[in-house]
Amino acid sequence: MGARSDPAPPSSSSAGRVLGPDQLKRLAGHRYSAEGQSLMDPYMQHFWGWLVHQIPTWWAPNAITLAGLIVNGSTTFILMLFSADARVQAPSWCYFLCAAGLFIYQALDAIDGKQARRTSSASPLGELFDHGCDALTIVFVVVGVCMMVELGSVPWLLFTECFATMFVYYAAHWQTYCSGTMHFSYFDVTEAQLTIIFMHVLTGIFGTSIWNVEILSTGILVKMIPVCVSVVAGLVVCHDYFHVILMRGGIGKNGSTVAGTSVLSPVFPIGILIFCAYFFWKNSETSIFEHHPVLFVVTYGMSFCKLSNKLVISYMSCSEMELLDSSFLGPLLVLVNQYLSVIDDYHSLWFCFIFCTVDLISYSVKVCSVICEHLNIRCFKVDAPLPGVSSVSRTVVRDHGSYFDRRHVGDIVKGSHDVAKTLNCYSNMSYANSNRLQRTS
Repeated sequence: MGARSDPAPPSSSSAGRVLGPDQLKRLAGHRYSAEGQSLMDPYMQHFWGWLVHQIPTWWAPNAITLAGLIVNGSTTFILMLFSADARVQAPSWCYFLCAAGLFIYQALDAIDGKQARRTSSASPLGELFDHGCDALTIVFVVVGVCMMVELGSVPWLLFTECFATMFVYYAAHWQTYCSGTMHFSYFDVTEAQLTIIFMHVLTGIFGTSIWNVEILSTGILVKMIPVCVSVVAGLVVCHDYFHVILMRGGIGKNGSTVAGTSVLSPVFPIGILIFCAYFFWKNSETSIFEHHPVLFVVTYGMSFCKLSNKLVISYMSCSEMELLDSSFLGPLLVLVNQYLSVIDDYHSLWFCFIFCTVDLISYSVKVCSVICEHLNIRCFKVDAPLPGVSSVSRTVVRDHGSYFDRRHVGDIVKGSHDVAKTLNCYSNMSYANSNRLQRTS
């Protein structure tokens, strides 16, 4: 989602090192493809359809997404101030605030695409921007849940819950990198978010003590119910994802990814990150994770967000995902410091947090800048359509349960030569999707 700006001459900015010319060309021809529908989405569509018409047309879709992220992040940050160790109960209003923040994010995240089509400002940048904000939200939400149920009292469970949640989100885009299509299950993001909102409201009313009640003298606390449910749901979803990745294979040559690479290649970046986090936790002489679990998870969450963004870019631009990344530098330096003991673990963790956060912001700004320049759009501004360019044409094709969102090529290309190249790209993508549908039918 983005608005068109006046043509600008090419520049040799640092963003050019983030995305190459071939990646940008393929990204410009990317078309969103998804299949499946969750349980609550059809019902929520009525509310979301009404809400988008209350938004002024000058409000850019990406600005809507960013506003939701800021609201949700701010409410979670307030909860962090009162329960940084995920063991202390915060004031009741904090949980109500988190419930409201997540609901607002969900609503704004659901209408950004509708606003893009409504204002004729849809573009591949919108999909990338949306997924990038979703990755950050995953970190905020899972940390908020852990603070809500006071999971800090069981460190190994908190670690498992947080990093498993990140991995499930990463796996969703991993299978998209292989299949070219985003898959939604019956119980998906909308249902999970509504459940967490309900849990926050309950906690605001009854306090965190409801999660520490023993179930029928079994020694098992109530907090284990949502944790176990999330673990089972994650395993079921991952089973579906890896069935696509390993059994069905990718849509590339010989069952490879959309970039023609091994379907197993994305496991290395996320594997390195989780290994670094686990090694730091287990070898910390000051029990850094037990004393500062929230800071620990958010720190490694910043690196996770960048890896997720790079994976999204890889499947949108049909390009190989790099196995090593600058975001690993912070976690690796932390491990080196454990043996050299230059600074204590607490200050080492803060250094890692600052490094990973700056690295994520820098990368995100560069990517958005170079895509805006290439597509001749503006990220947070909606302008009138260019003369002679039609508004977004959205055709929903239903075939074997698949939904394809087709935008008018005039929104992402300039000139007849670019139109011809993009139409050829669309033709190739349609052929790949038709082959995939034939294999699944």
